[in-house]
Amino acid sequence: MRYMATYDLMESIRNTNQWLGATANSMASYPAFSLVPNPMLHWMAAWGQVTERSFERMVTKPDWGIHSMTCKDGKDHLVSITPVVERAFGDLIHFDVQGREEQERKILLVAPMSGHYATLLRSTVVSLLPDAEVYITDWHNARDIPVSEGKFDIEDYTLYLVDFMKELGPDINVIAVCQPAPLTLAATAYLAEIDPEAQPNTLTLIGGPIDPDATPTEVTDFGHSVTMGQLEELMIQRVGLKYKGIGRRVYPGLLQLTSFMSMNAERHSQAFNDQIFRVMRGEASENDHHNRFYDEYLAVMDMTAEFYLSTVERIFKAGEIAKNEFIVAGHKVDIGKITNVAVKTVEGEKDDISAPGQCVAALNLCTGLPDEMKASHLEPGAGHYGIFAGSSWRNNIRPLVLDFIDANAGGSKTARPASKRKKAADKPADKPAGKPDLKVASSS
Repeated sequence: MRYMATYDLMESIRNTNQWLGATANSMASYPAFSLVPNPMLHWMAAWGQVTERSFERMVTKPDWGIHSMTCKDGKDHLVSITPVVERAFGDLIHFDVQGREEQERKILLVAPMSGHYATLLRSTVVSLLPDAEVYITDWHNARDIPVSEGKFDIEDYTLYLVDFMKELGPDINVIAVCQPAPLTLAATAYLAEIDPEAQPNTLTLIGGPIDPDATPTEVTDFGHSVTMGQLEELMIQRVGLKYKGIGRRVYPGLLQLTSFMSMNAERHSQAFNDQIFRVMRGEASENDHHNRFYDEYLAVMDMTAEFYLSTVERIFKAGEIAKNEFIVAGHKVDIGKITNVAVKTVEGEKDDISAPGQCVAALNLCTGLPDEMKASHLEPGAGHYGIFAGSSWRNNIRPLVLDFIDANAGGSKTARPASKRKKAADKPADKPAGKPDLKVASSS
């Protein structure tokens, strides 16, 4: 019960800060105070407004906010979000553009389960919708999943991806962003062995830790510096009294958010100070840059304890994907069995979470894949967020990914003739064996 009490204590602190913000804003905005103008009262009201909003967002799942889009016919079409597969720990959803002909390109976005909701990829979805049928994995907050639903670790995650790919069929093109990149690679290899016809057309891996030791970062250093016992003791709690998942062991989103914020504490502190003064001057708005970013960034979700611990132990510490030793449901996955799924990696030059070298390592593992079906891209000056949601994604990476998909579309999964395989749209990766060479991770 001490872990449950700790969980409820964290929620109580969050709730109290939200209340303090609301109270400060209400008190400092009392009309009578306008008779005696005081800058401190304006600052107090602004502080309260920013504080209340920030702490409220921490327990609120953001809305997709994608209601319509303009198509090539020049008309606005409504967008409805339709569940394709519904499961206890996550759904497969489709962004259905009503009244539009079905697009030839079909893209499955595999969203990370690393503390944020799938809505973190909202801008990625919006950028792809005009040119493709877009599907995405919508993972659920572990605090809302009853204990009776059982466990969910990285093997279960991989099997979910396998089922989603089977459901969508072989014409799908998979894009995995960040954390799920190694598990998506494993899921594709798993399909290559047990159900080759269900493999996707292409696989694009963006900023994922395929080989975390290829280029160490603070994240990988942390993974190696702590023991599993320490992680379980310090990071794992039980869901408290007010949620459906009461008693479930989780890595709390609020604890994860603390880690996120501490990595760039000075920058975040300055951002909130600047926003308070913008509110004081009347320059802030509901959808300004600060609110758009932090409404999403602060919205965190709990992960199941077994998923978090197995990720650290098997992906980062043991390097099972990097060593091609990953086991799913008793079956040893061989990434070398991928022979006809074109694979592309994307990395950011200034990515401090999955540094250059970690993701491109996937190409070395695909020993059964022809070189002309491998491609890599290193985006100059881009950080982690920028390679899938920022201007680097919109202006440079997205066109390359779509060209890569088009260049490798079509053909049979069991016997796709070489004559039907168009050459990759950007520079093919070489040196398929051994340690990754950062020189191959560049755009043409």
